[in-house]
Amino acid sequence: MPAPIPLPTEYRQHHTPLEDIQGLAIALLTSATGLVFISSLGFITGQTAGLALIIAYLSGWSFGLVFFLVNLPFYALAWKRLGSEFTLKSFFCVTVVSVAVDYIPRGMSFDHLDPILGTAIFGVLTGYGLLGIFRHKGSLGGLGVIALMIQDRTGFRAGYVQLIVDAILFTVAFFLFDTRTVAFSLFGAVILNGVIAFNHRRDRYIAD
Repeated sequence: MPAPIPLPTEYRQHHTPLEDIQGLAIALLTSATGLVFISSLGFITGQTAGLALIIAYLSGWSFGLVFFLVNLPFYALAWKRLGSEFTLKSFFCVTVVSVAVDYIPRGMSFDHLDPILGTAIFGVLTGYGLLGIFRHKGSLGGLGVIALMIQDRTGFRAGYVQLIVDAILFTVAFFLFDTRTVAFSLFGAVILNGVIAFNHRRDRYIAD
């Protein structure tokens, strides 16, 4: 496959502060809602959110608190490698999602949620939410930061990096959860990372 041709500078997207605010607000609501779907089913996902869900299920702590705490060590790395704007936006995004995932269920609950439908909705919503966060120079922290660093340095797409990490995480999950839980969780993670892998293209969309 030929290498992608970078867009000329005049075609690159430039975000105003107002565009950043509205873009991140929509992306964070979308991401958090997707996570509510997967957590309501008792399933897990990949990356830092998956690690946080596992800890939350095993400890009884809220997902929001665990998600916020497990992301703290990654900010120093992000500040050094990816700059202050990215780090501050990532900290903001993680904080908002941590609060939103614990708050949204107060206004939305499910009497019945089909596991296939629920995991598919999770993958699509959170996948596109992450795309919006990436395109406004943010992240949901943790291993996503490392995935973006690898993509920027090597061209190896962030979604594929996350798939590799997810494979390791789900292998461990097989020893902690029943096969049904892991299988449905893996289904959702594949959809999420597929959305990112097919759509997060720096040669098509570069925000300055």
